[in-house]
Amino acid sequence: MPSEAFSVKNYKKYVNKFNKQRVLVVGDVILDRYIIGSVSRISPEAPVPVVLEGRSFYTPGGSANVTHNLSSLGAQVTQIGKIGNDFEGQILKRQLKKKGIDIKGIFVDKDVPTITKTRVIAQRQQIVRIDKEKVEKKSSININEKILMFIQAHIDDYDALIVSDYGKGLINQDLINAICPLARKKKKIITIDPKDEHFGYYKKVTAITPNRKEAENAIRNIKISESEGGKLNLSSDRLEGLKDVDNAGLQLLKYLELDSLLITLGEHGMRLFEKGKKPFSIKTRAREVYDVSGAGDTVISVFTLSLATGASKREAADISNYAAGIVVGKMGAVAITKKELLESFS
Repeated sequence: MPSEAFSVKNYKKYVNKFNKQRVLVVGDVILDRYIIGSVSRISPEAPVPVVLEGRSFYTPGGSANVTHNLSSLGAQVTQIGKIGNDFEGQILKRQLKKKGIDIKGIFVDKDVPTITKTRVIAQRQQIVRIDKEKVEKKSSININEKILMFIQAHIDDYDALIVSDYGKGLINQDLINAICPLARKKKKIITIDPKDEHFGYYKKVTAITPNRKEAENAIRNIKISESEGGKLNLSSDRLEGLKDVDNAGLQLLKYLELDSLLITLGEHGMRLFEKGKKPFSIKTRAREVYDVSGAGDTVISVFTLSLATGASKREAADISNYAAGIVVGKMGAVAITKKELLESFS
């Protein structure tokens, strides 16, 4: 049950409004492939297990897992990203369309393959992961322009903008410097699932949702990049205790001029920082942790949708904490449903 400060009735009211929200997601789209099998012997060719394939399937990954979560929760969602001119790109587009996701914002870049991650799993354990990608420091000017033109043409149709940065080249400073001020001008919610080396891009947004490690790395990167020093008043980038987390959160909130910062802390729950308010702790709701893959995607999806329906940031953070508690009990990066989320409140 939510704490006395919150209301189950309100939580259900917000979640039942998810289907009225329209969300635009910008980020690195990935095709996830899973091969599920069994192991009964070691290869005579090398000391590695021989996996007998039982079944395989594809699912949207990276930023596309955020859109999958949003769609599964009932929201109307459009994905913006890029794919290669290849078979995997077509599979990813089909997967997204099948899940009711608008893909008009996905553009083809002939110079790179569609990012694909193949995971081989046996006896409920991942044996190996095979990645297919060509990471560029920055997308081509042509792709940047197409994305910006698309957002300029359609931003009025959406309630919120999510930037899901997996560090694969789509998200860059030029793009962020163009789309975030536009969304602010239109008074849209802007939430960021960040890549730690890009934290400096994300100023004056509604919220950033890093985990502990991402926050530590971001502090390190910001301090290294500061030309004059002293802008981020922290002596260490290690967030070992609550005091360290609070010092870092308050400094990042001020440095980036954020409305809020939500740091996820694994088994220790979350810590929410809001402009002009004291840090706020949210205890974990997870009953069993099986796989943390995709938990960050779930958090930003539910947090953003909750804000769009009128929830306070504390309420939105707590609702997203319930959602994270569901997804870590499943295997792989999977989307939760509105029904699962509503049932978790009881």
